Amino acid sequence: MRTNTTITTGKEVSVKYETAKFALGVGMSMAAFVGLWGVGSLVSALAGNGPVGLIKAYFGAVFGM
Repeated sequence: MRTNTTITTGKEVSVKYETAKFALGVGMSMAAFVGLWGVGSLVSALAGNGPVGLIKAYFGAVFGM
């Protein structure tokens, strides 16, 4: 008596899942880059004007003073 056997060696991959994972990774990387850019700008402004000058400039920008 003979028995038929099937061997699978591949792995099925969902294209939608992999694309979404890649897009999420790119989005998170860009968000981190923008956040680091903002922190660098804030530190630069703080070093150039000091804390009081930074607060004055902030209120001037927000309220148009």
